Amino acid sequence: MIRREALLLMLAAPLGAMRDAEPSAARIGRLSAGAWLDRADLMMYDVGDVHALHYAEICCAHGALRLARAVRDKALSERVAARYARVIAANLPNTRNHVDANVFGVWPLELGDRAAGLGFADGQWAETAPDGLTKQARYWIDDIWMIGALQLAAWRATRRRVYLDRAALMARLYVAKLQQPNGLFHHGPDAPFFWGRGNGWVAAGLAEILSELPRSHPDYPPVLAGYRKMMAALLAHQAEDGMWRQLIDHPEAWKETSGTAMFGFAMALGARRGLLTGPAYAAAARKAWTALRSYVGEDGKLSNVCVGTGQSQDAAYYLGRPTVTGDLHGQAGLLWFAAEMVG
Repeated sequence: MIRREALLLMLAAPLGAMRDAEPSAARIGRLSAGAWLDRADLMMYDVGDVHALHYAEICCAHGALRLARAVRDKALSERVAARYARVIAANLPNTRNHVDANVFGVWPLELGDRAAGLGFADGQWAETAPDGLTKQARYWIDDIWMIGALQLAAWRATRRRVYLDRAALMARLYVAKLQQPNGLFHHGPDAPFFWGRGNGWVAAGLAEILSELPRSHPDYPPVLAGYRKMMAALLAHQAEDGMWRQLIDHPEAWKETSGTAMFGFAMALGARRGLLTGPAYAAAARKAWTALRSYVGEDGKLSNVCVGTGQSQDAAYYLGRPTVTGDLHGQAGLLWFAAEMVG
């Protein structure tokens, strides 16, 4: 058993030292990746006229490839590529007319298939609003990761500034319109609640964009300010054991794992890249990782993941949502966080 004094020292340690000292992150990450890769089914997204592979599959692929790079696991990368080949062979529909469908492009771009991936990234900007933003933008908070991840993947693949500018523009406009005075984000215009996983998409998306955006970029200051304001709010609402709750600012709400994984990832990445200053954020990330490990089974499946959740004006709706184990929304966040803790 770890003595209290030793645990306190670990929590106060710089994030880089903590990552190197956390041997279980690679093991848990590989288990989590396996739990996704071993799934016989392919999760589909069929809502209205939008038909595509579910974005949670892409989020898992993104995390698994990130982990594979961090631990230099060629076999894991090959398994992710093999699942992508299976998707292509299945000739699944993709309407490419919606933010949740276009995000598929992240997967081929991160595997080096520029020809396939850039069509999704450029197609997203085929129609724009007067402010220059894609018409796929809904001003829903999960768009910040969905749009940002696709345009960043295109930027990493090509180093063409247009993709970075798109991600930055989106982040600046979304922060300006959607961030609340307390630093958090309502689930929607008719859902005045700070839902955990919804805010997780924001936190992870902003951290990812800022990790690529040059400090000299004109959108960097407002996006960084929004991100830091959000991280400060999250720090204030972290539970004593390191978790965050289904409704972030409701102390009676149950502790939820997918949001916790996304928040921990966002803080860990921000601390490592110097986006966040002071030891508190590195300590909070380490505390979140320690807490989250107890929710991961030996099969790599994360428990206490909130099911898919629509917007509501009733707090009881959020507090009464069921939880599941092994849901890909949770596996994805866990993979991101694990990769950051060993990367």
